[in-house]
Amino acid sequence: MDNSYESSKLLGEYLLFHYGNDKDLMPWSSGPQNGFQFPRRTVEDLIDQSTLTPEASRAFDVGCSVGRSSFELTKFCDTVHGCDLSHSFIDAASTLADKGKLPYQYLEEGDFYKSDMAEVEYDTNKKISFFVADACALPLEMKDFDVVHAANLICRLPDPVLFFNRLPDLVKIGGQLILATPFTWLNDYTPREKWIGSGDSEDRLADYLEPYFELEKKVDLPFVIREHRRKFQFSVSLGTRWRRVTSS
Repeated sequence: MDNSYESSKLLGEYLLFHYGNDKDLMPWSSGPQNGFQFPRRTVEDLIDQSTLTPEASRAFDVGCSVGRSSFELTKFCDTVHGCDLSHSFIDAASTLADKGKLPYQYLEEGDFYKSDMAEVEYDTNKKISFFVADACALPLEMKDFDVVHAANLICRLPDPVLFFNRLPDLVKIGGQLILATPFTWLNDYTPREKWIGSGDSEDRLADYLEPYFELEKKVDLPFVIREHRRKFQFSVSLGTRWRRVTSS
């Protein structure tokens, strides 16, 4: 993982992305307005709650960043685990789980930062925990989840196939896999020979997931990440929900 994921600047960017208000994330009315609340939408727009028993279901948020999607998953599952390779991201998510709020700073311009407070509300009767882990080498005891969620993860892995190979164990039969990815392949994160595709990544993703998963839903999920007051990343992630089936 690139060392920038441990920088205080990037931590502030992601806390704003996950917990900031829309006006701070995009202060320009002429900017894209459809990219707000992405960590919430990856759960709400893709999860199938009709097949879940809230008081008994378990979820695993792989590559959880600073945790917003993990907290969203507590609305549908009794137990939620989140993991990320970044220690600073996991420290932030754990603090929010313990205290419900966390002060942070995000870049305004040059070396001037603005202060804000990340806050989260969730049912504290639900069990939520965060830990540092490599998505390409997840602990073997992590298995048989009702929901596995991974947003904007696979094109940040050094070898996405190692993650794909674990998915049949991670998701129980009948469970659901929620993936979101913009397929932003960069050699800084994934060596060229490990890209799952180039122009055909959506098709290749299906090839890797079959025969253990069947595609149930597909949506485009725009998102905005603010770098500073006048610079933003606008991307469109492909959101999919897959059902774990027995292999053919």
